[in-house]
Amino acid sequence: MTLPLAHEASIPNPALAAFTPFIGAWTTVGRHPMIEGPLHGRTTIEWHDGGAFLCIRSEIDEPQVPSGISYIGSDDEQDSLTMLYFDQRGVSRRYEVAMDEGVMHWWRDAPGFRQRYTLTVSADGDTLQGRGELARDEDAWGPDLELTYTRMK
Repeated sequence: MTLPLAHEASIPNPALAAFTPFIGAWTTVGRHPMIEGPLHGRTTIEWHDGGAFLCIRSEIDEPQVPSGISYIGSDDEQDSLTMLYFDQRGVSRRYEVAMDEGVMHWWRDAPGFRQRYTLTVSADGDTLQGRGELARDEDAWGPDLELTYTRMK
């Protein structure tokens, strides 16, 4: 049993306020350059511990695409955002995160496997456009997972 400790810290983190338009449950449709046909799935983006963190959970109905969970938090002294990712394969990664006028960016610069992703919210707030890129070599960026997210009503 987990004791409800530190409930005083379960409050909104002001550094995460810009993520508010992304909060919700989403259906996803997209593609991946290594997988034939469209991909269909679901994603939730929600506050965790009263808004102290942001939690992203995603799954796609394609065995080649792992289901994953991510948590985003901030470092107020560094004025930075970080995402920790974990998926059903046991893969664990750390990404840098930034927000820029309705666009969420995350990236990692690991040698031999660099990744970046942008997630843009539409003007009406009901659609997100996600575009990923991958580079195995120093400057050879190529397409990765692309998804359109539609808000569930």
